[in-house]
Amino acid sequence: MQNNDQRITIITGHFGSGKTEISINLALQARKIFEKVAITDLDVINPYFRSREVAAQFENQGIDLIAPKGKLASSDLPIVSGEIYRVLHDPSYQLIIDVGGDKDGATTLGQYYNDLKDLNYELLFVVNGNRPYVSTVEGILETIQQIEMVSRLKITGLINNTNLGVETSLEDIEKGYQLTKAASEKVSIPFLYTTISAGLKEEVKDFAEGKEIVYIDRYMKLPWE
Repeated sequence: MQNNDQRITIITGHFGSGKTEISINLALQARKIFEKVAITDLDVINPYFRSREVAAQFENQGIDLIAPKGKLASSDLPIVSGEIYRVLHDPSYQLIIDVGGDKDGATTLGQYYNDLKDLNYELLFVVNGNRPYVSTVEGILETIQQIEMVSRLKITGLINNTNLGVETSLEDIEKGYQLTKAASEKVSIPFLYTTISAGLKEEVKDFAEGKEIVYIDRYMKLPWE
Protein backbone atom coordinates (compact mmCIF):
# COMPACT_ATOMS: atom_id res chain seq x y z
CA MET A 1 0.00 0.00 0.00
CA GLN A 2 2.75 2.42 0.93
CA ASN A 3 5.87 2.93 -1.15
CA ASN A 4 8.62 2.24 1.36
CA ASP A 5 11.11 4.06 -0.88
CA GLN A 6 9.30 7.32 -0.04
CA ARG A 7 9.66 8.55 3.53
CA ILE A 8 6.80 11.05 3.23
CA THR A 9 3.39 10.19 1.80
CA ILE A 10 0.95 13.06 1.21
CA ILE A 11 -2.70 12.16 0.64
CA THR A 12 -5.04 14.63 -1.01
CA GLY A 13 -8.35 14.53 -2.85
CA HIS A 14 -11.66 16.25 -3.24
CA PHE A 15 -14.07 16.62 -0.32
CA GLY A 16 -15.54 13.19 0.43
CA SER A 17 -12.84 11.24 -1.40
CA GLY A 18 -12.01 9.11 1.64
CA LYS A 19 -8.43 10.34 1.83
CA THR A 20 -8.45 10.52 5.63
CA GLU A 21 -9.54 6.87 5.86
CA ILE A 22 -6.65 5.93 3.58
CA SER A 23 -4.23 8.07 5.59
CA ILE A 24 -5.23 6.30 8.80
CA ASN A 25 -4.77 2.88 7.23
CA LEU A 26 -1.39 3.93 5.80
CA ALA A 27 -0.16 5.06 9.21
CA LEU A 28 -1.28 1.86 10.94
CA GLN A 29 0.31 -0.27 8.22
CA ALA A 30 3.56 1.69 8.33
CA ARG A 31 3.80 1.16 12.10
CA LYS A 32 4.02 -2.60 11.49
CA ILE A 33 7.23 -2.00 9.53
CA PHE A 34 8.85 1.14 10.95
CA GLU A 35 9.74 2.10 14.50
CA LYS A 36 8.82 5.76 14.12
CA VAL A 37 5.63 6.77 12.31
CA ALA A 38 3.82 10.10 12.37
CA ILE A 39 0.61 11.30 10.79
CA THR A 40 0.03 15.01 10.31
CA ASP A 41 -3.51 16.31 10.12
CA LEU A 42 -3.52 19.29 7.74
CA ASP A 43 -7.25 19.02 7.02
CA VAL A 44 -8.45 22.50 7.94
CA ILE A 45 -11.42 22.30 5.56
CA ASN A 46 -13.64 19.50 6.79
CA PRO A 47 -14.60 19.36 10.49
CA TYR A 48 -16.22 15.92 10.26
CA PHE A 49 -13.56 13.64 8.75
CA ARG A 50 -10.29 14.25 10.56
CA SER A 51 -7.49 11.85 11.40
CA ARG A 52 -7.36 13.43 14.87
CA GLU A 53 -10.64 11.62 15.63
CA VAL A 54 -8.69 8.37 16.09
CA ALA A 55 -6.01 9.92 18.28
CA ALA A 56 -6.40 7.28 20.99
CA GLN A 57 -5.74 4.44 18.56
CA PHE A 58 -2.66 6.18 17.22
CA GLU A 59 -1.38 6.60 20.76
CA ASN A 60 -1.95 2.91 21.51
CA GLN A 61 0.04 1.95 18.40
CA GLY A 62 2.88 4.36 19.16
CA ILE A 63 2.09 6.64 16.21
CA ASP A 64 2.73 10.35 16.60
CA LEU A 65 -0.32 12.43 15.69
CA ILE A 66 0.66 15.97 14.75
CA ALA A 67 -2.55 17.96 15.20
CA PRO A 68 -4.07 20.55 17.54
CA LYS A 69 -4.36 19.24 21.08
CA GLY A 70 -6.89 19.60 23.87
CA LYS A 71 -9.91 21.83 23.22
CA LEU A 72 -8.45 22.87 19.87
CA ALA A 73 -8.67 19.27 18.61
CA SER A 74 -12.44 19.59 18.15
CA SER A 75 -12.34 23.15 16.88
CA ASP A 76 -13.54 24.06 13.40
CA LEU A 77 -10.82 26.72 13.23
CA PRO A 78 -8.15 26.34 10.50
CA ILE A 79 -5.33 25.51 12.93
CA VAL A 80 -2.11 23.77 11.88
CA SER A 81 0.38 22.50 14.44
CA GLY A 82 3.93 23.82 14.08
CA GLU A 83 5.14 20.45 15.36
CA ILE A 84 5.09 19.18 11.78
CA TYR A 85 8.60 20.58 11.28
CA ARG A 86 9.94 18.15 13.88
CA VAL A 87 8.98 15.08 11.82
CA LEU A 88 9.41 16.64 8.38
CA HIS A 89 13.14 16.94 8.89
CA ASP A 90 13.74 13.84 11.00
CA PRO A 91 14.79 11.05 8.60
CA SER A 92 14.00 8.39 11.21
CA TYR A 93 10.25 9.04 10.75
CA GLN A 94 7.85 7.69 8.17
CA LEU A 95 5.37 10.52 7.73
CA ILE A 96 1.82 10.52 6.36
CA ILE A 97 0.30 13.94 5.66
CA ASP A 98 -3.50 14.14 5.42
CA VAL A 99 -4.31 17.26 3.39
CA GLY A 100 -7.69 18.99 3.10
CA GLY A 101 -9.60 18.49 -0.13
CA ASP A 102 -9.27 20.44 -3.38
CA LYS A 103 -7.33 23.67 -3.91
CA ASP A 104 -8.47 25.35 -0.68
CA GLY A 105 -7.07 22.53 1.42
CA ALA A 106 -3.95 22.23 -0.71
CA THR A 107 -3.18 25.88 -0.01
CA THR A 108 -2.21 24.78 3.50
CA LEU A 109 0.22 22.27 2.01
CA GLY A 110 1.74 25.00 -0.14
CA GLN A 111 3.24 26.74 2.87
CA TYR A 112 5.56 23.73 3.30
CA TYR A 113 6.76 23.76 -0.32
CA ASN A 114 10.30 24.89 0.54
CA ASP A 115 10.56 22.14 3.14
CA LEU A 116 9.10 19.38 0.96
CA LYS A 117 10.55 20.07 -2.47
CA ASP A 118 13.92 18.51 -1.68
CA LEU A 119 12.63 15.70 0.53
CA ASN A 120 11.74 12.13 -0.42
CA TYR A 121 7.95 12.38 -0.82
CA GLU A 122 5.02 11.10 -2.85
CA LEU A 123 1.80 13.10 -3.36
CA LEU A 124 -1.20 10.88 -4.01
CA PHE A 125 -4.60 12.00 -5.28
CA VAL A 126 -7.63 9.98 -4.13
CA VAL A 127 -10.56 9.64 -6.53
CA ASN A 128 -14.10 8.97 -5.38
CA GLY A 129 -16.04 8.95 -8.63
CA ASN A 130 -19.31 9.34 -6.74
CA ARG A 131 -18.43 12.89 -5.74
CA PRO A 132 -19.89 15.47 -8.16
CA TYR A 133 -16.77 17.50 -8.95
CA VAL A 134 -14.59 14.48 -9.73
CA SER A 135 -17.16 12.23 -11.41
CA THR A 136 -15.62 12.90 -14.84
CA VAL A 137 -12.09 12.77 -16.22
CA GLU A 138 -12.29 16.51 -16.87
CA GLY A 139 -13.27 17.21 -13.26
CA ILE A 140 -10.40 15.08 -11.95
CA LEU A 141 -7.90 16.82 -14.20
CA GLU A 142 -9.13 20.27 -13.19
CA THR A 143 -8.90 19.41 -9.48
CA ILE A 144 -5.39 18.00 -9.91
CA GLN A 145 -4.30 21.14 -11.73
CA GLN A 146 -5.70 23.35 -8.96
CA ILE A 147 -3.97 21.32 -6.23
CA GLU A 148 -0.65 21.38 -8.07
CA MET A 149 -0.95 25.10 -8.71
CA VAL A 150 -1.52 26.15 -5.10
CA SER A 151 0.76 23.54 -3.47
CA ARG A 152 3.51 23.93 -6.11
CA LEU A 153 3.99 20.17 -5.82
CA LYS A 154 3.28 17.50 -8.43
CA ILE A 155 0.81 14.65 -7.99
CA THR A 156 2.79 11.40 -8.31
CA GLY A 157 0.03 8.79 -8.20
CA LEU A 158 -3.73 8.17 -8.31
CA ILE A 159 -5.83 5.96 -6.04
CA ASN A 160 -9.35 4.79 -6.85
CA ASN A 161 -11.42 4.91 -3.67
CA THR A 162 -14.86 5.21 -5.27
CA ASN A 163 -17.45 4.41 -2.63
CA LEU A 164 -20.78 5.26 -1.04
CA GLY A 165 -19.79 4.36 2.49
CA VAL A 166 -21.71 1.35 3.79
CA GLU A 167 -23.83 1.37 0.63
CA THR A 168 -20.87 0.82 -1.71
CA SER A 169 -21.55 -1.67 -4.49
CA LEU A 170 -19.30 -3.53 -6.91
CA GLU A 171 -20.72 -1.30 -9.65
CA ASP A 172 -19.41 1.79 -7.79
CA ILE A 173 -15.94 0.30 -7.52
CA GLU A 174 -15.83 -0.77 -11.17
CA LYS A 175 -17.02 2.67 -12.31
CA GLY A 176 -14.31 4.35 -10.24
CA TYR A 177 -11.67 1.98 -11.58
CA GLN A 178 -12.45 2.86 -15.19
CA LEU A 179 -12.68 6.56 -14.38
CA THR A 180 -9.35 6.66 -12.52
CA LYS A 181 -7.66 4.58 -15.19
CA ALA A 182 -8.86 7.01 -17.89
CA ALA A 183 -7.67 10.02 -15.88
CA SER A 184 -4.30 8.36 -15.30
CA GLU A 185 -3.80 7.85 -19.02
CA LYS A 186 -4.90 11.40 -19.81
CA VAL A 187 -2.38 13.10 -17.50
CA SER A 188 0.34 10.41 -17.49
CA ILE A 189 0.18 10.02 -13.71
CA PRO A 190 0.48 6.39 -12.50
CA PHE A 191 -2.69 4.65 -11.34
CA LEU A 192 -1.43 2.91 -8.20
CA TYR A 193 -4.29 0.83 -6.81
CA THR A 194 -7.94 0.59 -5.81
CA THR A 195 -8.87 0.71 -2.14
CA ILE A 196 -11.87 -1.30 -1.00
CA SER A 197 -13.45 -1.78 2.41
CA ALA A 198 -12.26 -5.06 3.93
CA GLY A 199 -15.90 -6.03 4.48
CA LEU A 200 -16.40 -6.31 0.71
CA LYS A 201 -13.47 -8.64 0.09
CA GLU A 202 -15.57 -11.69 -0.76
CA GLU A 203 -18.03 -9.69 -2.88
CA VAL A 204 -15.33 -8.20 -5.11
CA LYS A 205 -13.01 -11.20 -5.46
CA ASP A 206 -13.69 -11.64 -9.19
CA PHE A 207 -13.15 -7.93 -9.87
CA ALA A 208 -9.97 -7.94 -7.79
CA GLU A 209 -8.32 -10.73 -9.75
CA GLY A 210 -5.30 -9.40 -11.64
CA LYS A 211 -5.66 -5.86 -10.24
CA GLU A 212 -3.78 -3.90 -7.60
CA ILE A 213 -6.21 -3.90 -4.68
CA VAL A 214 -5.71 -2.66 -1.13
CA TYR A 215 -8.31 -3.57 1.49
CA ILE A 216 -8.80 -0.97 4.18
CA ASP A 217 -10.65 -0.79 7.47
CA ARG A 218 -13.13 1.95 8.23
CA TYR A 219 -12.34 4.16 11.21
CA MET A 220 -14.12 7.42 10.50
CA LYS A 221 -17.79 7.81 11.35
CA LEU A 222 -20.39 10.16 9.99
CA PRO A 223 -21.70 12.72 12.51
CA TRP A 224 -25.00 10.83 12.79
CA GLU A 225 -23.44 7.39 13.27
